[in-house]
Amino acid sequence: MAPTLHDVARLAGVSIKTVSNVINGYPHIRPATRERVEQAIAELGYTPNLTARSLRSGRTGAIALAVPELGLSYFAELAASVIEAAEAAGVVVLVEQTGGDPARELELLRSPRLKMTDGLIFSALGMGQEDASALEVPYPMVLLGERIFDGPTDHVTMRNIEAARAATEYLLASGRRRIAVIGAHEGEVIGSAGLRLRGYREALEAAGVPFDDSIIGYTTLWHRANGARSMRELLDRGAEFDAVFGLNDTLALGAMRVLQESGRRVPDDAAVVGFDDLDEAQYSIPSLTTVDPGQRWIAKTAVQTLLERIERPDSGVPPRLLLADYRVVERESAPSR
Repeated sequence: MAPTLHDVARLAGVSIKTVSNVINGYPHIRPATRERVEQAIAELGYTPNLTARSLRSGRTGAIALAVPELGLSYFAELAASVIEAAEAAGVVVLVEQTGGDPARELELLRSPRLKMTDGLIFSALGMGQEDASALEVPYPMVLLGERIFDGPTDHVTMRNIEAARAATEYLLASGRRRIAVIGAHEGEVIGSAGLRLRGYREALEAAGVPFDDSIIGYTTLWHRANGARSMRELLDRGAEFDAVFGLNDTLALGAMRVLQESGRRVPDDAAVVGFDDLDEAQYSIPSLTTVDPGQRWIAKTAVQTLLERIERPDSGVPPRLLLADYRVVERESAPSR
């Protein structure tokens, strides 16, 4: 016979209610208790009966995740982390791609497909602050990303300004003074590019290093090819720099390839730092120094927060802004001195 909730509770030495709370992702459970229950679930091979749960609760046992593009490594890894966290809570995830197009993002928020789910984790890229009212939807939702702040929903995101400042300070502390940037967006203030460029500028100003627009590489989407193209343009116009800050790892990897093709040694001639701590960053040659912005924490917290809203839709708790911690991960492309 298939293992039951009672079997899990008995093996873990807890109540059935505690097992249910762990499965549903409630945050207010002691870590040791959660670990004991998760070990019992794994040992028994217990799988929640989503159909029975749906009939009892009126819920589907599924949530939706909307991301701009799974072809971008960050969003692929984010989706994997969300699915992992949801599976641990006994919930399945339906993934939507918006292409970062504002019209498609707005259309998704009104899509009848969402009726097949209990709530949405929404990573907006095309929408902006002027679209905040569109987030007033009749279902639980958690917002990710940096396009909209002070909206009507819970918002789980990273500390872009502080993390970018830390990356720049790391390069400055290693003796670099001409730090090129790859991936800036013309005129952007709110959004990952705008916020990370702001952190970069704050670090320069605090160190008394003048900002120089001639070593800022502007681009559009943060693909590897655009990082390579932007770096090639800097080299073609004779820009002088001793370090590169790629506003994400994909851009940094593309830029590093062009540096090496041009005969520049990394890190001797130019140190390179990225942002996101993608899995591939540790396997590049040289391995990429980067910023870990707390992606796994963001995914887990988004799932837990959404499940909390699904379980208690009338809790009266106002929308929350939840910010991840970050750290600089030192590797070969930019060793400290």
